[in-house]
Amino acid sequence: MNKINEHIIIIGNGISGITAAREVRKQGGQAITVISAETDYFFSRTALMYVYMGHMKFEHTQPYENFFWQKNNIQLIKALVQKVDTASKKIQLDRGDWLAYDKLVIATGSRPNKFGWPGQDLKGVMGMYSKQDLEYLEQSTKNCKRAVIVGGGLIGIEMAEMLHSRKIAVTLLVREAGFWGNILPPSESAMIGRHIKEHHIDLRLSTGLIEILSDRDGSARAVVTDKGETIDCQVVGLAAGVTPNIDFLKGSGIELGKGVKVNRYLETNIENVYAIGDCAEQQEAIDLRKPVEAVWYTGRIMGETLARTLCGKRTAYDPGPWFNSAKFFDIEYQTYGWVWAKPREYENQFYWEHPKGKKAIRISYHKETKAFLGINCLGIRMRHEFFDTVLNNQLSVDNVISNLKKANFDPELFTTYEKEIKTAFEKDHSNLIPTNNG
Repeated sequence: MNKINEHIIIIGNGISGITAAREVRKQGGQAITVISAETDYFFSRTALMYVYMGHMKFEHTQPYENFFWQKNNIQLIKALVQKVDTASKKIQLDRGDWLAYDKLVIATGSRPNKFGWPGQDLKGVMGMYSKQDLEYLEQSTKNCKRAVIVGGGLIGIEMAEMLHSRKIAVTLLVREAGFWGNILPPSESAMIGRHIKEHHIDLRLSTGLIEILSDRDGSARAVVTDKGETIDCQVVGLAAGVTPNIDFLKGSGIELGKGVKVNRYLETNIENVYAIGDCAEQQEAIDLRKPVEAVWYTGRIMGETLARTLCGKRTAYDPGPWFNSAKFFDIEYQTYGWVWAKPREYENQFYWEHPKGKKAIRISYHKETKAFLGINCLGIRMRHEFFDTVLNNQLSVDNVISNLKKANFDPELFTTYEKEIKTAFEKDHSNLIPTNNG
């Protein structure tokens, strides 16, 4: 039952925490307090790069008017939570005061990884996750001639594009033999690697960071790689992944692993304490997903799910089929289902790439059952709803190939490639396609 006088405190004003707050307000009359030290108001984290590139102002990243929160009776506090006392059901803020809660939601997100590199705390060394990171990057690149980015993931390529837009020379260090090689199969990795180099990014594969060198003022002046090279630079971007932001919870009695341990209901080991978003770690992984997922849409689903539980309808978290999207400069990437960089023993894969090397798809299907398992799309947009239906109903790969036109999401006047893809698939897999193409 909803308790009108119940107080819910949400630590973190990212997509997970704010979604939970909004959904609780739609369903119930509980008092809601959202606490964040990052910003006064919720903003779209994925849009930060476009602020730096001059495509929008920061206020444009805020989807709600400032009066929205008071109008909906959601109290916002800009402060840092220093301690959680689960015995007394109170939290302590950095300004010294304590706040009592009936239910506590931890939605504190992530922070950029640091792996103990010498010089990692010098001036001019930063990650790219928070609004403060954006402000520091803006400040640090005013007179920057070259930057080095460490890490070949999605944040790394975003930073490269941001800096490139300011005509700053960029060197990108990637430990793997191919860009995002632990996620993308070799052909797609090679395609994106070529594309990065075409944008005049100095991509160094199979290259790691050893040390960041300091100038007399304590600022970064160069990096040393594991190839023995010294690369002069004024800015170093750390983009080697993120870690759940949970240090303040140590000693609270809340069970921690890499993140805050939760069950399928997003409940911690402490009654009335929950965790959602990047900082939550599933005690048992769901399907083939990682226990911690730093993904925007799963954070939103967690917020929606938990709101139902907070309002009296205990609901298990179900993220549905795996999906992700990104952008590598001007090549869009989508993936639905599971397509492994190294195929599993039960998995067959079909790959098609356009002769110009800017568009490709890879389809994964089960060797025995022919069930569709997943697809990678590069430079071609596909419909989320279509693949959700296919994956939820375990439809066959021939069904997907026969209905690629329905799956395509490119605008009307865009060139489409369904015929070429289908012809290539049928040539290699003629035994899979029924004569009626049903």
